[in-house]
Amino acid sequence: MKTPLSPKSTSGLRGEYAGAGDDFTVEQDWQSYSPEAHDRWRRLYAAQSALAARYAAPQFLEGLAKLDSAGGIPRFDDANRVLQAETRWTLVAVPGFIPDAVFFDHLAHRRFPVTRWLREEHELDYLVEPDVFHDFFGHVPMLLDPRIADFLEMYGRAGEKAMAMGALDMLARIYWYTIEFGLVREEGGLKVFGAGIVSSAGETVYAIEDEAVLRLPFDPERVMRTAYSIDNFQQNYFVLDSLDQLIGSLVGLDFGPIYERWRHEQPLPAGQLQAGETPFKAVRLESLGERTP
Repeated sequence: MKTPLSPKSTSGLRGEYAGAGDDFTVEQDWQSYSPEAHDRWRRLYAAQSALAARYAAPQFLEGLAKLDSAGGIPRFDDANRVLQAETRWTLVAVPGFIPDAVFFDHLAHRRFPVTRWLREEHELDYLVEPDVFHDFFGHVPMLLDPRIADFLEMYGRAGEKAMAMGALDMLARIYWYTIEFGLVREEGGLKVFGAGIVSSAGETVYAIEDEAVLRLPFDPERVMRTAYSIDNFQQNYFVLDSLDQLIGSLVGLDFGPIYERWRHEQPLPAGQLQAGETPFKAVRLESLGERTP
């Protein structure tokens, strides 16, 4: 989630917040991107799209193709014409992290905040803050899937209750382990659809092929109780049986009693199997009949 330590605080954060509106949106100012930035985008796109072709969910690949953004940093206005026609979503440019309440409000109204700045050359392999490549390449293709589109609106509407009950961390873990770091079963194997994975060269391979990482069936309450890493590869992933499960398992679920039961408890450490749980084993691409280099 895009959340600074305090509203409109720029301490330690990248991005130009001074010109942001009350909703933290700014102009994309596409003309200001340098030729070097567009070249950096093209190289990032080429590398990640090649990995995505092997490891990403087909819904991600379909969305990526529709966006046609291999040639340089995309114009959000162009993407919005595609999104509006498909799922009624709109991209809005933001300086970087934004407050929780603002983030939830954007999602609840089918507006997806996208950071406008691009990482520097020395940050190609690792970046802590989300940039335009993470947000656009990682998130926007999945916004073209109606199930993800509807889930994100529902998630935005759930934010007010979580904040009122002091359970925002618990709700945030649903977003983290799905929209950012989600895995889904596809054609007998595992595929990535979370933006934090698919926009990272190292984690794309790690999330699917590493034999030591813990992968568990998606269960909302277990997810809301599980800690996560913000500065390293995840030690834990949750696997959806299909994208339909993302909404199907949450619609009608009363979050209030779950928040009451666990909000004052320490989260479960990531990567640790609990009693009675059965993990997924790593699924290598050779087992799916695909050739590996």
